[in-house]
Amino acid sequence: MSIEVPAGVRKVAESLDDVPAYVYDLAGLDRHAAAVRAALAGTEICYAVKANPDPEVLRVLAPHVDGFEVSSGGEFAHVRAVLPEAALSFGGPGKTGGELALAPSAYRWHVESPAELRRMREPADVLLRVNLDVPVTGAALAMGGGATPFGMDPGGVAECLALLGSSPVRLRGLHAHLASGLAAPDLLALAEAVLAYGRSLGLREFNLGGGMAVFYTRPEERFDWAAYGVGLRALARPGETLRVEPGRAMTAYCGWYLTTVLDVKRVHGERFAVLSGGTHHLRTPVTKGHDQPFAVLPGGGEGEDGPVTLVGRLCTPKDVFARRVTASLAVGDVVAFAMAGAYAWNISHHDFLMHPKPAFHYLR
Repeated sequence: MSIEVPAGVRKVAESLDDVPAYVYDLAGLDRHAAAVRAALAGTEICYAVKANPDPEVLRVLAPHVDGFEVSSGGEFAHVRAVLPEAALSFGGPGKTGGELALAPSAYRWHVESPAELRRMREPADVLLRVNLDVPVTGAALAMGGGATPFGMDPGGVAECLALLGSSPVRLRGLHAHLASGLAAPDLLALAEAVLAYGRSLGLREFNLGGGMAVFYTRPEERFDWAAYGVGLRALARPGETLRVEPGRAMTAYCGWYLTTVLDVKRVHGERFAVLSGGTHHLRTPVTKGHDQPFAVLPGGGEGEDGPVTLVGRLCTPKDVFARRVTASLAVGDVVAFAMAGAYAWNISHHDFLMHPKPAFHYLR
């Protein structure tokens, strides 16, 4: 595959030492977020902070979104500190007493169970998170559509509805995040099912979740935001609020992870390139089970062409970025991993072996 590396990323790579670096293309992110906003006209956008909570990323996204979705008290406090006026929706399958105390100051609170609703003692605007038993096909990760710990089946929703008369909360609508990694037609099919169910309850506000596909094996391909926006507008009825929660598909493409080649060797006939970084910085390929797309920026000698496995320097055979990919690599080259702007640094096991943290650079 051919990966185009922006000039700003190449400039950072020129001065890279043995400490890896993340580079966030904020100008590119701004353009992308503006395009998503235009494509989804008429639909509210709530960025899922778990994808990438970097403060600079949040500040770039703020003008293009209606709010932010957080899933812990830590994320809540973090976004409040960065963007004090932002509208925050709070989700997640397990909430502590301290987190429940935040409900009155949240824009929307996603209730996961009747037990959670019973524990709420203060007025708050809530959405009931529903897990419908509907077909979920083609998903990279299923969060619903059957027995999972996320949300409620219709029986749980009915129990919550019966509790509302004695609860201080205000029911605003439904929340549903049933799957991740779906193309626009599949997401629209799920949205149609959620809307039909919610309308049967007389509700008019719907958070349809995220799950927009990001194609790591086809980095040139993008989720069809235009078709998704058209489809959502066709599904919406007058007086309804439709909201979505994109995360990975908003920020994945703005991030790069740069790391140098420390060693190239053969073991039992297989070639390995050992990098100065590792999956303690970029856990995405291990988590998703794919080869992370990359480009080689030469800086060493002449490399040997052919299949090579790119590994980090952790003391585990699972520290792998890409297996048996064709590349010419030499000691001193810089490997620029693309699509590292979401579920990358923030989900990695940073302190394993206590290697140095990466540097962070921002292209504006």
